[in-house]
Amino acid sequence: MSRSLDEIKIIPRHIAIIMDGNGRWAKERGLPRTEGHRIGADSVSEVVEECGKLGVEFLTLYAFSSENWKRPKREVSALMTLLERFLKTKTAEMLEKNVRLQAIGRLHDLPKSCQEQLHRSIEKTSQCTGLTLILALSYGAREEIVDGIKSLLESVEKGHLDKAMIDNDIFAKHLYTRYYPDPDLLIRTSGELRISNFMLWQISYTEFYVTETLWPDFRKEALHLAVKAYGQRQRRFGAI
Repeated sequence: MSRSLDEIKIIPRHIAIIMDGNGRWAKERGLPRTEGHRIGADSVSEVVEECGKLGVEFLTLYAFSSENWKRPKREVSALMTLLERFLKTKTAEMLEKNVRLQAIGRLHDLPKSCQEQLHRSIEKTSQCTGLTLILALSYGAREEIVDGIKSLLESVEKGHLDKAMIDNDIFAKHLYTRYYPDPDLLIRTSGELRISNFMLWQISYTEFYVTETLWPDFRKEALHLAVKAYGQRQRRFGAI
């Protein structure tokens, strides 16, 4: 057991990660951006496995944002192909490691073949009772809030909800994340100091951890450092 793992005393229930730096990693090595994404998928596998071993209950990965559709068509196509391949090749591994797959975002925007494979993988792992892996795909926090408002208004219009009852908890039940607890720890790789339209509602009291490590280089030891840092903080939630 590594020294960093020995020093971990408190495990966050829910970790969310903004996986940044694939393109920069590839550029530094004179490789195409798609190679950074490919190696980044290996980091996903290692982090998922290690979170399961640590006893993390939920892991949300910001895999493809709503803004990512603006990237060059060739890169977007490569990312969708990589996503579909990842799901096809890793579903058996998720079953073996008792990982339940879920997804949030405007999933209907994904290519049909990706949607179908995602649905198959979610179905196959639905009985798993270990780590819940949540992929944020075609996801944007502002879009999520807008969709939540639309859902809330529809419930009011249909008479299912009295508008006087609306509060934070009721609104949260209309978000993509309604089945999951808010993240305890948000990790951002590559050293960027911004949220990038990720889980704006859910991270109100989340602890942030930023590392200069680029995502393809973020492996279990880097995860241990983040979790150890989390365990050294005192969470007050607005109290003294």
